[in-house]
Amino acid sequence: MRATIVIALAILAVGCTKKQPKPPAAPNIQSEEVTYKAGDTTLEGYIAWDANKEGPRPGVLVVHQWWGHGDYVRRRARMLAELGYTALALDMYGDGKYANHPDDAMKFMNETIANIDVANERFIAAYELLKQHGTTNPNDIAAIGYCFGGAVVLHMARFGVDLDGVVSFHGNLATEAPAKKGAVKGKLLVLHGAEDPMVPPEQVAAFKKEMDTAEVDYTFIAYPGAKHAFTDEAATENGKKHKLPLEYDAKADQQSWAEMSKFFEGLYPPG
Repeated sequence: MRATIVIALAILAVGCTKKQPKPPAAPNIQSEEVTYKAGDTTLEGYIAWDANKEGPRPGVLVVHQWWGHGDYVRRRARMLAELGYTALALDMYGDGKYANHPDDAMKFMNETIANIDVANERFIAAYELLKQHGTTNPNDIAAIGYCFGGAVVLHMARFGVDLDGVVSFHGNLATEAPAKKGAVKGKLLVLHGAEDPMVPPEQVAAFKKEMDTAEVDYTFIAYPGAKHAFTDEAATENGKKHKLPLEYDAKADQQSWAEMSKFFEGLYPPG
């Protein structure tokens, strides 16, 4: 009996010393500033990725708010890199222009969308740049956008750019070129502030009707009490300073990021 116990303990000891799989390494986020061209315009972008992640991974384009390409959109790119994606915070205005006043932001935005072909060209230039990055799987590309950027990524989906998924955070939903059946290649996730006066209920209803008519695979989530720019921690201060209906909502910010993460995991299952 004693011999049996000794043998059993020996077997157990061997099992306990069996080599266990290594836990995944903590993210090692690397980044670089990049310049690229669309026509005669020089654009300034920012790419982030996890150097500890092996092999190519999905790429995500990140489109800035109407203020322009700044620290906020770069931080979001790094957050995406922590989730395992290669993220490119792109530049829709050219030369990395960034506005500190709503008048300048409106000017930059209007100059960009005045010629929709120019806007398309700038987005596609970033799209191609991200596909060519050494860490990116060129067959797996998605896009997210904030406010103005949300409108941009929804437009690009309507335009038929080959994006697996598009996420709009408090983006404008109106369009002069509604989606046609079969044009939208991937899935859409729209994250909206229910109390956003810049995107009123009529615009929301028109968007949903447009998507249903075009048979687009989309999810629409409205956060009660959330206003415009609810993911931007600087929104409340900017709203007071410039007398705009902007307000940060920490709960909606966290919930919307979690929804985006779940959405991308559905598109690109881990493993």
